[in-house]
Amino acid sequence: MNVPRPRGVALIVALTATLALLCCGGAISALLVDEFDKKEQNLNLLSANCGAGGPIDPEGKLPKVGPYNSEQIKNAAIIINVGKQLKLPPRAWVIAVATAMQESNLRNLGNLGKRNDHDSLGLFQQRPSTGWGSPEQVTNPVYAATKFYGKLRRVKNWDSLPLTRAAQRVQISAYPGAYAKHEPIATQIVNLLADGAANAVGNSLAMVCPSLGQVSAAGWTSPLAASGKGLKRKDKMVVGSGFRTASRPTHQGVDLIIDSGNPVRSVASGVVSRIKCDETFSGRKDCDVPGYPGKGGCGWMLEIRHAGKIMTRYCHLVQRPDLQVGQKVAAGQVVALSGTSGNSSGPHLHFEVHLNNDRSSASAVDPVQFMAERGSPLGASQ
Repeated sequence: MNVPRPRGVALIVALTATLALLCCGGAISALLVDEFDKKEQNLNLLSANCGAGGPIDPEGKLPKVGPYNSEQIKNAAIIINVGKQLKLPPRAWVIAVATAMQESNLRNLGNLGKRNDHDSLGLFQQRPSTGWGSPEQVTNPVYAATKFYGKLRRVKNWDSLPLTRAAQRVQISAYPGAYAKHEPIATQIVNLLADGAANAVGNSLAMVCPSLGQVSAAGWTSPLAASGKGLKRKDKMVVGSGFRTASRPTHQGVDLIIDSGNPVRSVASGVVSRIKCDETFSGRKDCDVPGYPGKGGCGWMLEIRHAGKIMTRYCHLVQRPDLQVGQKVAAGQVVALSGTSGNSSGPHLHFEVHLNNDRSSASAVDPVQFMAERGSPLGASQ
């Protein structure tokens, strides 16, 4: 497939610089699975256009990225270009790349003999015996990607499902949860090869950056809806107290200004890991009443674990969330209501992001930077 290169020399320079940053830092697993480390630089260097420039030409010269050689990166580029040609939005590209990473490590696999899973072949380990096509067809990357996308399209609400569920509906794998771990790296690869497309609105062909409340192709969205009582503007959240500021160096999250009773949403698909009334003052805990400065604690608190060992925390909720530990939630799903319980001077949502599924303060990172890098900016500080 020979798709014209949509961008000029500036893109090549930017892409080369980005890939050099990836390669020189060590294995891609160290950089992209752990890229959320606050000490590392933002790897989404091509994200400003949210995919407006389109995918790069897979027939061009593509360098190695970490453990992925140029042939593997070419296969990823082919998958992305096929998705573009089929007029599928960028969320589909991320799902397809992550699926191929799990099934073949982005290699166009032939018959593996005794190691072969039945008669599975190609990038997506598609089986000729179950109707995917002939061996020659399913080992053609363009054909294989086209067949994958065709079946993905027929999955009801595929663009709003967690990546691992959407991929599993197509693949019917013996390891249905295995796709999730590839989502962070697949997101980065799509951004690198398609001008930041993973940061675009996930279900739109327009290749525009998400507005408040929309889910990006990376599968992330804002914790507050596009409008709400108490928001300073309908299209913009305001960060009242920032992450580890000079005046509050132990503040491990950000405070988003909004009145009580507004919907709070899960910022990505995940699993509820904790619901707690968190108050540190002596005596009876009561998170169902408004808090005050000095009371201590998060009040009603919710924690959700996401792909890539990311945990998000939502504090000062008005009441106990109507959820259960272990319950699966989708990106953008309403999971709680904002409030002012616990150590709070007024209604707001306190929002935290932690790495490695670690609840301690040592694992906290700046939510403003983290969410901006995933196409879902939180807003500006007052």
